[in-house]
Amino acid sequence: MKNIHLNIDHISMEFPTPDGPYVALRDVDLKMAQGEFVSLIGHSGCGKSTVLNVVAGLYQATRGGVVLDNKEVDEPGPERAVVFQNHSLLPWLTAYENVELAVKQVFGRARSSKTKNKAEMKEWIEYNLHLVHMDHAMHKRPDEISGGMKQRVGIARALAMEPKVLLMDEPFGALDALTRAHMQESLMEIHADLGNTVIMITHDVDEAVLLSDRIVMMTNGPAATIGEILKIDLPRPRDRVELSDNANYNHYRHEVLQFLYERQRRPGEEVVAEEASDDEAAPSLKVVKTEAA
Repeated sequence: MKNIHLNIDHISMEFPTPDGPYVALRDVDLKMAQGEFVSLIGHSGCGKSTVLNVVAGLYQATRGGVVLDNKEVDEPGPERAVVFQNHSLLPWLTAYENVELAVKQVFGRARSSKTKNKAEMKEWIEYNLHLVHMDHAMHKRPDEISGGMKQRVGIARALAMEPKVLLMDEPFGALDALTRAHMQESLMEIHADLGNTVIMITHDVDEAVLLSDRIVMMTNGPAATIGEILKIDLPRPRDRVELSDNANYNHYRHEVLQFLYERQRRPGEEVVAEEASDDEAAPSLKVVKTEAA
């Protein structure tokens, strides 16, 4: 790949335990272009969050390293903003004030390379809340808004740091299906507008195919690594309704399911094909539990 923006360079991660080192990751290698949207998917315990934490600078890899724009990542920094499944908003502050905290941290320091005066910071905070459609509720506290709205504020807070890379750890996992769909639509709009590089962890195959340029499929842990990388060649902007009967979309979905539940199948699980309904282009795959032998 030419013009590598983010280089996750053959990282391995071990954690000490009373029984010796636990190898969480082994030789994970991924190169990303600027503006690329990559999803990490795999079974629980496959090291997805560990990869994200290494890129965020929260963990130091045992071997290998991470390079962003030719600079080694060795600590957390505002150029890599994290959005967690839990919104992590301060409950006594309004939506505006929660975003303001991050903005002051990045743009309010005298020695910062990026500074904004008070009026510029106010405009910037309001702009990012507008991006996530929260400008109408910016003066409400977290206990006055819904779960989806809280997560929107969390995303606005991350975007307001003007990061080069947005790291998302199952950001919509705790939301109901309808709210999740709305959030996915908003994220696609934001990504199209801003062009941030995004790494997102998800367990949702349809979400991964809908949002991603590439899907990185992780092998089971311990010693998890990249099993396969699937390029999603679907035109943008993407419409979930139109894609529901798109042959390529269903092919990509099938490939991810086959990897997860056949090539990386866990004991006690089996994938069965169901006949396509009248409005489906391809048979669907269903995961069923099998009785222990």
